Amino acid sequence: MAGINKVILVGNLGKDPEVRSLESGVKVAQFSMATTESYKDNSGNWQDKTEWHNIVAWRWLAEKAETQLHKGSQVYVEGKITTRQWTDKDNNTRYTTEIVAEKLMALGKREGGGSGNYPPPPSLENAPAAANTQEAKPAEPSLDTKQEPEDDLPF
Repeated sequence: MAGINKVILVGNLGKDPEVRSLESGVKVAQFSMATTESYKDNSGNWQDKTEWHNIVAWRWLAEKAETQLHKGSQVYVEGKITTRQWTDKDNNTRYTTEIVAEKLMALGKREGGGSGNYPPPPSLENAPAAANTQEAKPAEPSLDTKQEPEDDLPF
């Protein structure tokens, strides 16, 4: 049976994405994002724990990250965890673990950032390099929340 390598994060960018083009012309964006979870400690006080994640986006996603993501923006990232290995200038083997984005969605600014009541931009889904000029895929239709619940519920 094959394994599953899937990550879903919602957090805030620590700084603007760093975007560069490789010699082949392929763009790559790198950025860090923070996710924070709140919990009650043994004394009953609320504590926040923040984790920082390194994100890498390629090709079309890198272009969209460059124009639509900024420091403090809230973002949805879906992707996979990868670990890279390289040798530094002192001949030491180095490792880094990062998330390779397969889907990005800008959700707006950090809470309290005065982002207004604007709808979020469309999803930034990874597309093949040949399809870079196409528009973003439309978002999946949402569930109709105005439907009445069924009367004969099993509980």
